[in-house]
Amino acid sequence: MVHDYVLQIGAEKMVLGFREAIDAQRKAGQLRDIDRPVDIRYLGTLIEESETALLFNNVVGYDFPVVAGVMNDRERMALAYGCPFNDIQAKLREGVARPIPHETVNTGAVREICYQSGDDVDLFSLPVPLFAQKDGGPMITPGVTIASDGKGGYNAGVYRNLIREKNLTGIDLVTPNDLRRIAEQNTLEGKPTPISISIGTHPAVTLATSYRPPLGVDEIEIAGGILGAPVQLTPCATVDVPCVADAEIVLEAEILPTGWTKPEGRFGEFTRIMGALHWNPHVRVKAIYTRKNPIYWALHMPWEVAWLCAVIQEASLRQSLHEANIDVKAVNITPGGTCFFHAVIAISGRVGEGKQAIHAAFAADDFKQVIVVDEDVDVYNPLEVEWAVATRVQADSDVVIASGMRTKPLDPSLNLITGRMPTTAKMGIDATMAPDIPRARFERISYAFAEEIDTEAYLNADDATVDASDETDIAALAAEIRSVVDDAPTYHSDLIKQFWSAGAMNVNRAIGQLHETGDLWQDEEGRICLKDSPSAAVPPGSKLTNRID
Repeated sequence: MVHDYVLQIGAEKMVLGFREAIDAQRKAGQLRDIDRPVDIRYLGTLIEESETALLFNNVVGYDFPVVAGVMNDRERMALAYGCPFNDIQAKLREGVARPIPHETVNTGAVREICYQSGDDVDLFSLPVPLFAQKDGGPMITPGVTIASDGKGGYNAGVYRNLIREKNLTGIDLVTPNDLRRIAEQNTLEGKPTPISISIGTHPAVTLATSYRPPLGVDEIEIAGGILGAPVQLTPCATVDVPCVADAEIVLEAEILPTGWTKPEGRFGEFTRIMGALHWNPHVRVKAIYTRKNPIYWALHMPWEVAWLCAVIQEASLRQSLHEANIDVKAVNITPGGTCFFHAVIAISGRVGEGKQAIHAAFAADDFKQVIVVDEDVDVYNPLEVEWAVATRVQADSDVVIASGMRTKPLDPSLNLITGRMPTTAKMGIDATMAPDIPRARFERISYAFAEEIDTEAYLNADDATVDASDETDIAALAAEIRSVVDDAPTYHSDLIKQFWSAGAMNVNRAIGQLHETGDLWQDEEGRICLKDSPSAAVPPGSKLTNRID
């Protein structure tokens, strides 16, 4: 039976703030407070090797605590969203379908302290760790960047910022997107692009602003739809765009009209591979605002981004499968595929729908490998999935290859050619049972008498169990068994169960006696029957038959 990844969580509804989200994790034992002094150089390794999120309350030399690992686990994400992990993608689709407009407020927690402004801005005072050994420098990773879209609305996204100088960063705008389009137009006109960077927002805001929505859909409104309440924005003081009002830290800044001419990177990507050096614009930070006692969220690579990708990819995939009229039972965007490139899909399908699901998945997003299985396969168990591929796939008919398809440049196996957008080859494996093969050939082992016993209780019990009775009349028992199988073919285990009080040994002896007298045979399913029964199996090609027509 398919095991859906459902978690028991403490929250009954989504919490609406960043601090409430991490507090829910703390209460569930999924976040640990570290009060001892910690060297910032060790943060990356400490969180990578931790089984929980970590809140470092005493980072040596810095005024702010640092939290990391908030979203690098299914259970932690479930706690933040107040629902099982597998339901988060449904919340995202709900947010896209029913966005809620933001509210503009003139106050907000992030307005509590103007930390630094003008020439006093010092990004080096922020506790931004260096994660990967070959990173180009400290990277601000979870900032929700808001810019004017030039049409009276706002564009929001999440981009990394490489700290270059005390008030200067790079910004990764390599991939074609709306912010790049806005910045390119302003650069052509020789003017900067005002932005705000909100650090420490509810993960739903990070999720929504990382999603690639349909044209004309506002990412902040999607976040409101996910949360079930408007996201509050407040005006910035030095740039003409708003920021998220309850963020922990806000950087007010401008993308400078330098063009894509400044080196930026490298960076340890969500693919678990070091990215290449990029050419990007610079960002001038004009002011830093914080709330009282702010917490810096050091979004940990790769897993905090990978699990975010998993939700976005699953939402896109389910939408595409729904439009293809596929009955989906479970989906796993696998960690081994960096929660981005690989998907395992369990379906309850009609003939041909395994391959239909593969093509729908190819169209959904940047999936590179798709495996479709029947609903009896646990998509979260790699052993189960590999077993389905081993026992239900013929490569010449069940493997689908599609070339020249859209992809992400982060795939290191691509042949990148300057001036050309890369394409990829995708592979689908239809690991569903072939319709023209008898289902009995796929029947799984189920262990005899499993429903009769509680293993742990049985192994720890002090009382002895007696299997057989020495006083059983084997001939009488054999006659009873003969009567049973005369009525209907019966599995050996069911005979033992029916005559349980006699014990397994005596039932086996009685069945053996019936074999000695030549009374017993088996049907095509292996059940015990009488030799002259109409259901008795006949050897292949035999002209003899024991059946009565």
